[in-house]
Amino acid sequence: MHKPVILVLGTTGQTGSKVLAHLDEAPGDYAIRICSRRQQQVDEWTSRGRDAVRLDLDDPATFGPALNSVDRMFVISGYTVDMLFQIKTLVDAAIKCGVSHIVHQGVFANWDTTDPHFIWHQLVESYIKASGIAWTHLHPNYFMENLLGLTALQKGSFPMFVNNKAVGWIALDDVAAVAVRVLCEGPQKHSGKDYWLSTDSLTGDQAAELLTDVLGQTVVCDHKTPDELATLMQGAGVEPNYAAGVVDFMRQVIDGRMAYVATIRDDVPYVTGRPSISFREWCQQKREALLQGI
Repeated sequence: MHKPVILVLGTTGQTGSKVLAHLDEAPGDYAIRICSRRQQQVDEWTSRGRDAVRLDLDDPATFGPALNSVDRMFVISGYTVDMLFQIKTLVDAAIKCGVSHIVHQGVFANWDTTDPHFIWHQLVESYIKASGIAWTHLHPNYFMENLLGLTALQKGSFPMFVNNKAVGWIALDDVAAVAVRVLCEGPQKHSGKDYWLSTDSLTGDQAAELLTDVLGQTVVCDHKTPDELATLMQGAGVEPNYAAGVVDFMRQVIDGRMAYVATIRDDVPYVTGRPSISFREWCQQKREALLQGI
């Protein structure tokens, strides 16, 4: 009997690595294939006995060998406008290779969003839907893990750029758990589904209060402006189109056009059969790592 082959993109990133870790532990009779654009990384995985292939989203010539015999794949792309041609050509290759199910991680966006980088995701989703391949789209909101990365806690403070407006928070472990359940159960159960992942609605000050309570140390939210974020991203060399989209997102949250990002839409229990991870629970799980930023 054919064993489904699941291809996971982005396994060197924070989301893809969690998807792979959950897949490795999940029950079921399937094969896992991972990929990287760097041949050295592929060779390292192969030496450890993994089914690994080179797949470079900027080089469609790598798609055929990577997708050969793949049944289902988890797709996550870089947050640049290049995702439009990257995923378009990848989906075209998936059609040729007979891929039966695409699980795509997008963003938490209303249909009429005007934010540029949200729109890139929506165009990708539309192309996947039109491909004829069974699809499932995941829509995570603001990652709790940003407090360990993008807006890391430092000296008891973390920055937010939305004027203390609320946003919806989601733990990456929940995103990965949903993705893996969908990949393992396949299109018969999850085709044509949009899953929304937003567990807690909190302002920066409310998040700081919960962090203070869990860590036993005073934590404050440092409220900064979108213009300050623009300067920060420019200094960090962030891709200009993406940086402009992120800054626009902050402005739209502040002026109310994207107030919906503060809503709770929690499909984690429906997909996984267990409660989602609350912000307080996440802080307790990551307590030791968070304390390093006090």
